[in-house]
Amino acid sequence: MCRLAVRWNLGPGSRSGCFHEAEIRSGDAASIVPGHCVVADNRGVSATPHLAAPPAHYENFPVASWLCPPHLRPPIAAIYHFARTADDIADEGSASPGERLADLRAYREELAAAARGEALPESRWPHVFGPLAHSIARHGLPEDLFADLLSAFMQDIEKTRDRGTYADRAELLDYCRRSANPVGRLLLHLYGVHDAQALAQSDAICSALQLINFWQDPSVDLPRGRFYFPLTDCDRRGLTPENFKVFAPLSRAEPPQEAINLIAVVVYWARELMHRGAPLVHRLPGRAGWELRLVVQGGLRILDKIEDLSFDTFSQRPAIGKIDAPVLLWKAMRMRRQSAPMKAAPPR
Repeated sequence: MCRLAVRWNLGPGSRSGCFHEAEIRSGDAASIVPGHCVVADNRGVSATPHLAAPPAHYENFPVASWLCPPHLRPPIAAIYHFARTADDIADEGSASPGERLADLRAYREELAAAARGEALPESRWPHVFGPLAHSIARHGLPEDLFADLLSAFMQDIEKTRDRGTYADRAELLDYCRRSANPVGRLLLHLYGVHDAQALAQSDAICSALQLINFWQDPSVDLPRGRFYFPLTDCDRRGLTPENFKVFAPLSRAEPPQEAINLIAVVVYWARELMHRGAPLVHRLPGRAGWELRLVVQGGLRILDKIEDLSFDTFSQRPAIGKIDAPVLLWKAMRMRRQSAPMKAAPPR
């Protein structure tokens, strides 16, 4: 799954797209932002029926936690642990797809109980749902956004099991709507931002981060049976899912130019989405706005690195490291209310 997730984007990036996660795979679009919030370590929280206790203490991740307002650390920690645990259920260990789906259905039942302010007598995840129930009650976090995340995790399991594909961009964006966008909307809710324009911009950023994770990772995803390229984009280049088996990473042959062109086109699509959402950085107050600037620049930096590889992410995976931090900070500080014009789109 997409551990891109708990930043402005947990995003199942993992395959879930939009969070502040300090444990994300090194080099992910969402992992290079030096402004993660501190997240709670709730392993010591008891499974009391009333679910009233907030997270007890915090585990410092090696990032600038001062960007996260202290009063929002408990609910952000609760959201993080909910999504991270679901990601682990969906993607870690040796369980079969059927077992993973059954566990996620049980997880969904505990979510419903937490949203009602209740605890199931035999809770399997009290360390997750105790703090989450407290945060839902205190901040009015919408249950349906959490449910959407679980829906995306389950879809990813089913698609991978069945070697499923995405017919077109609309279907892939519907996955992003559930895998990535809910986290951005939950964070906006905590910051008291609810207008339609801000929500649309947040969705654009989160979906862009999820797409960036896909186009960064075909060398990882294809061997695992995950195929995220929209079939309509493949068809325009005379490609089918079967064609991808005869070149890297599934074979020693170099990817054909048609596959490289495919990456170029979908990278442009992700960049376009990111630019569409970028004005949100000027809408959010103080620390949140600066955090989001770094998230946006992190995603764009990955796209730049994909382009530097001549769009061949089949053979190698672009990554961001500490050396990129000064560039990200500089570009974040220079973000203007009106972005510079984008390059012309490659032929679709």
